[in-house]
Amino acid sequence: MYNERIRRVLDHLEGLGLGQALVCDPMSIKYLTGYYTFPHERFFALHLSPKGTTLFCNLLFPDATGHADRVVTFADTDDPLPLVAAACDPGAPLGVDKALPARWLLPLMEMGAASGFRVASEAVDATRSVKDEDERALMREASRLNDEAMGWLAAQVRAGVTERAIAEGLLGCYRALGSDGYSFDPIVSFGANAADPHHEPDDTAFVPGQMVLFDVGCLWQGYCSDMTRTFFTAPPTDHQLEVYETVRLANETAEALVAPGVEFAEIDGAARGVIERAGYGPYFTHRLGHQIGMEVHEPGDVSGSHHELVRPGQAFSIEPGIYLPSDIGVRIEDLCIVTDDGREILNHYPHEATILTV
Repeated sequence: MYNERIRRVLDHLEGLGLGQALVCDPMSIKYLTGYYTFPHERFFALHLSPKGTTLFCNLLFPDATGHADRVVTFADTDDPLPLVAAACDPGAPLGVDKALPARWLLPLMEMGAASGFRVASEAVDATRSVKDEDERALMREASRLNDEAMGWLAAQVRAGVTERAIAEGLLGCYRALGSDGYSFDPIVSFGANAADPHHEPDDTAFVPGQMVLFDVGCLWQGYCSDMTRTFFTAPPTDHQLEVYETVRLANETAEALVAPGVEFAEIDGAARGVIERAGYGPYFTHRLGHQIGMEVHEPGDVSGSHHELVRPGQAFSIEPGIYLPSDIGVRIEDLCIVTDDGREILNHYPHEATILTV
């Protein structure tokens, strides 16, 4: 168990007027207990209260002994909900997370397991959002490996190679570097395919002279990396270089602003303003970034609608882009961790316009 993390969640719950909660998101359970399993359709939950923790596990799951103050097991033919209700305080409201399906929640309500039910995902989400020193070290290493992998990717570009071939080969590169594999399915885009921000690698073959975009990430001991770089494979035209340098300036302007007390919306606005002033505002079609940690997209983003203040320990992407349909797409993405007085950029692969030798 991670007692300090549990304490922080309980503090958040108290601030919400709650003394108990049922956590069902498997990643959040792993974050709090160190125990992970993917339950598929089976019930899996962690009950939290100041009195202790109770983990509810199907007998088919790996042994959870030692991962909670109490482990309650049940078989496929058992109804786990009376066991859960017995662990709850019926005279107090119960916080539940967004991962609890209605097929479990509604019977608990009918049983009177608590005096009321409230969505309390924010208690765990806010805790996970601020990375401790151990988590920061794991994220640094994940990004270091991703920097190395970007060099491997750049070396794969040659006439006739397909997006799919490079994407599939990346897993072997990650394994050779010692990572646990992908943190998400890689994006490899040649030419105009990069104008689709979430293009899926296909059998498009590379033609020398095209621009190339890689958006990739790996896992290191359960923590994610994520980085995007865009390359030239011939001397760029004035138009291509203008788009590229606009995105680079947007990235670096936003990164320079990251510090405790700054609004997430202000960071997004700084990058968006650069792109808008260059005349490409309508072609920056997504938020500036997302929070990241055990999952590549965690709750909380860097967008114009997020007015919370940045806090030390938060980790998120800065990834402005310009996407011109049937023409080119450019994105430059780094991860950053907020420090006490600024930011630490986790990626060190260069931003400068690079022409690959193909």
